[in-house]
Amino acid sequence: MERWQDRVAVVTGASSGIGAAVAKDLVRAGCITVGLARRVERIEALRDDLPEEQRERLHALSCDVGDADSVKQAFDWIETELGGVDILVNNAGTLHTGQLLTLELEKLQQVLQVNLMGSVYCTRRAFKSMQERDVAGHVVLINSLTGQTVFNPPGDVAQNLNMYPLSKHGITGMLEILRQEFRDFKTQIKVTSISPGVTRTEILPDNFNALYMLQPEDISNGIMYALATPPHVQVHQLTIKPVGEPF
Repeated sequence: MERWQDRVAVVTGASSGIGAAVAKDLVRAGCITVGLARRVERIEALRDDLPEEQRERLHALSCDVGDADSVKQAFDWIETELGGVDILVNNAGTLHTGQLLTLELEKLQQVLQVNLMGSVYCTRRAFKSMQERDVAGHVVLINSLTGQTVFNPPGDVAQNLNMYPLSKHGITGMLEILRQEFRDFKTQIKVTSISPGVTRTEILPDNFNALYMLQPEDISNGIMYALATPPHVQVHQLTIKPVGEPF
């Protein structure tokens, strides 16, 4: 991680779960880290829990990644105050349990807007920053096993993931689109998709809680591995599963 010392890393959905774990690890690795979330007070609390000498490296910004204007305001601040973006971790995500056929359309739209379009909005701004400064940056997409296949939920519960797998299949397609576009624009920007298995986070449906489970720190370790690879090495897709997972 030496080449990322004092570089600017942006983590979306940094208020809890995987995003919070990644933000802490990036700060420890020497990055100037910006955590984006709607619940900005949680990132501020996370900063207060860091060792005193690390706190100034974590910035907390309020941002709804599903809102293009909110993303613009956040990235404008980052460019003005910190000079630009070198690492982007697209982690923000949401899930409303229920059925695709009956769940309120507004909730289905929100999942698609946050999980897929939020990554598009943030990646476009990060790319612009990296390209203008000729930076060999890195974009990380937090995907899911459901971006590869749609599995039956455990127990006797009806299929209740609805729009979530659709949005993550979109992230899988986005991975290869971005790889090709970064290449075609003659940049050295890397892109990596991280697909976790069942992970203990706030959006996990209750019926999954009895399964073998990863911790957010396990996913952050995978991200740090991908970021630490030499400039000529690109981890395209990394799948992380807990031992014993049934899917």
